[in-house]
Amino acid sequence: MLTRKRIAAASAAAVGAVLVLASASAGAPPASQGIKNVIPITQILSYGQKVTAVAVEYAQDVNPRSLDLDTFTVSDSLYNFRFNPISDLTDPTKRADRTITAVYTNDTPSLEADKESDRGRYVIIELDPMDPGGSTVIAWNGGVKVNTDLQTRVRQDKDVHAQPGNGKGNGPLLAKASSEEHGPTQPAVNLLYDDFVYERFVTASGTDVPYAYWIPEDYDPAKQYPVVVILPGQGQGFLPNAAGEDNEGVQVASDIPATAWLQEEWTGTDEDVIVLAVQNRRVGSATQQSELMVELVNWFTSEYSIDTDHIYASTVSYGSTLAWAALANHPGLFDGVLLTGGFAASQAQADAIAASETPVWITHGTGDHLLNVVTTGQASFNRIWNAYMALGKTPAQASKLVKYTEYPLEAFYEPDQHLAAAPTYEDSSILRWLLAQ
Repeated sequence: MLTRKRIAAASAAAVGAVLVLASASAGAPPASQGIKNVIPITQILSYGQKVTAVAVEYAQDVNPRSLDLDTFTVSDSLYNFRFNPISDLTDPTKRADRTITAVYTNDTPSLEADKESDRGRYVIIELDPMDPGGSTVIAWNGGVKVNTDLQTRVRQDKDVHAQPGNGKGNGPLLAKASSEEHGPTQPAVNLLYDDFVYERFVTASGTDVPYAYWIPEDYDPAKQYPVVVILPGQGQGFLPNAAGEDNEGVQVASDIPATAWLQEEWTGTDEDVIVLAVQNRRVGSATQQSELMVELVNWFTSEYSIDTDHIYASTVSYGSTLAWAALANHPGLFDGVLLTGGFAASQAQADAIAASETPVWITHGTGDHLLNVVTTGQASFNRIWNAYMALGKTPAQASKLVKYTEYPLEAFYEPDQHLAAAPTYEDSSILRWLLAQ
């Protein structure tokens, strides 16, 4: 849900924009009319952030009766960093029209749950989130980052009119139909992503660790909250370059684990959860990176009102290595861990986990093309299970402490079986299990 504070900021930015996009053809409305701004609206889905709507701003309140699903065409790049070369991003032959699912007016560049028009100068064009186009995360510098140069384009195929003065008819012409394509003129409104705070933590050794966090809007320091620590994959690690650019924040945008905990439709519970998404530095061993993460977690849980009996971790791919190290070297830090598409736990780590009895749930794709399921997901489960058997646990006792789920190809709506987080997070019972530990 877009907050009112962020709506106001986006609206103010849009008013200050200077860009003339009206058609220069004969009979076009004067310069004070026409499309004033195009503002993408993004959402984070199972496989990452993508454009799922566009707000088109006009000079006056728009007459919604002049709009339908055929008023606009929205197209976007089919590029997806998981499958395509970066050259596809701007390749004109690698584009497609998006499926428009709703068109309505609003007084801010934001979505309405009922998809009904409110009086306003913005036309909201909602798009089918399952369309292949519109991904915002791109390959960059040996990893990935969020692209601010979005390739979304809007064409207005029918005339758009203002609200009529007497409430009847079409009202004055705001913009004539045109074949011109309009790209974004304002930064995107990024649902949920924009609600995270992006910071740096300086460790005792002087290393700064980028991280993002979210706390509930009604956060009450007199209460205690569970916290979920998100440990992303290696591609989402921190990657500054010589030009001073970096990719901070991509660990929130690249896939669903960070933002799912903010949404009851994902978790299946209305329990407030604090989220801490750590971006690894991609320098040194997994154990060294894990120690930096642990220092950050200990500091963060002392800064906010955290229930220290409800500190959890959820990992993607390489993030598992940080979790395995922390579970072995800092028993009791985490009260439960969800490991998706990860690397294998060593036998020593498995023995330490069994000794601490920290509950873990391991998930993996059967056809994972990067990490073979037999030597990673299955091996981790078997080692921990056998460690519990060696300690004299019964199968019933062990099954409460170590769980394993393997997903076949049909569980993935995009053909990337390495991202086991996608089907994992689509099962809210697994997320509720973690919060129950």
